[in-house]
Amino acid sequence: MQTTFRMDGLTGAERPAKPWMKVAPTIITIGIIAAFAVHGRIAQPANYNDFADHSAVFGIPHAADVLSNAGFALVAIWGWLALHPHRTDDQLRAGWPGYRLFLLGLFLTAFGSAFFHLAPGNGRLTWDMLPIALAGAGLLVGVRGDTRPRSKTNIEAIVLALFATASVAWWVYTDRHGAGDLRPYLLLQVLPLILIPLWQSIYRAPRTERVAFAAAMALYVVAKIAEVLDHQIANTLQFVSGHTLKHLIATAATAAIVWGLTRRFSGGGGRTAGTCTISE
Repeated sequence: MQTTFRMDGLTGAERPAKPWMKVAPTIITIGIIAAFAVHGRIAQPANYNDFADHSAVFGIPHAADVLSNAGFALVAIWGWLALHPHRTDDQLRAGWPGYRLFLLGLFLTAFGSAFFHLAPGNGRLTWDMLPIALAGAGLLVGVRGDTRPRSKTNIEAIVLALFATASVAWWVYTDRHGAGDLRPYLLLQVLPLILIPLWQSIYRAPRTERVAFAAAMALYVVAKIAEVLDHQIANTLQFVSGHTLKHLIATAATAAIVWGLTRRFSGGGGRTAGTCTISE
C-alpha cells in the first residue's frame, strides 16, 4: 500500500504555536521600550568621530573606512537580483515589502557611510544612521511577514520606515540642543537581535534560515565589538582598524541573511511544498 501526503514548509498560520508564545514578542518589545524609557537619554560617545583609520588611497582620506562600505552595495544588488523575481511567490510575498526596505537601506548604507567617513562629524553622521535604521526596520517587517504568509505588510513597512526616519530626526534635534538621544535609533538595532530569532523559533522557520539569521546576528555583535575596539585593534594589527573590520564583518552578516533568503528558491530552504511517499 502506498500513501502520499504533502509536506508544507510554510511558517506562520500554517504552523500552530501555543497562544502564550505568540504574545511573548509583544511583551518583550514593551519591556525593552520601558527599559529604554527608564534608562533615560543615551548620548553618542564624545569621541565617536575619532576613528583610528587615517589611510589615504588616490587622495581619498580614511580610505579603508570609506572603501570598506562597498560590500554593502554589492550584497544589496545580489539580494535584489536574486529575490525581486520571486517577490510574488508564496514563499516571499508577505515578507517582500520588508526585505525590499532592508535591501534599499543596505544599498544606501554603502554611500551614506562612505560619505560620512570621508569627513567624520555629527553633521554627516545622519547619512550614515538613516539607511542603517531603514535596514533594521526592513528586517523586522520582512521576518514578521514570513510568520504570516497571507498578510499584507506594505503598510507596516511604511510605518516602520517613518519610525526609522523619525528616530534619526530625533537624534539630530536633540543633538543640536546639546543633549543627543539615541534611544529610538538603538531600538531598531536591538529589536531585530531579539525578535527575529524569537519569531523564527515560535513559527518554526526552516532550519537553514534560522542558521543563516543566527550567523548574521552573531556576526553583527562581533562587528559592534570591533567598532568599540577601533583603536585597540588598529594598534594591535597595524594593517586594519576595528571600524574597518566592523564594515567587513557587518557585510558578511548581511550576506548571510541574503543567502538564507535565496535558499528558499534553490530547493534547500525548506519552504517549498513537496510530496513524500511512504510504502507499507
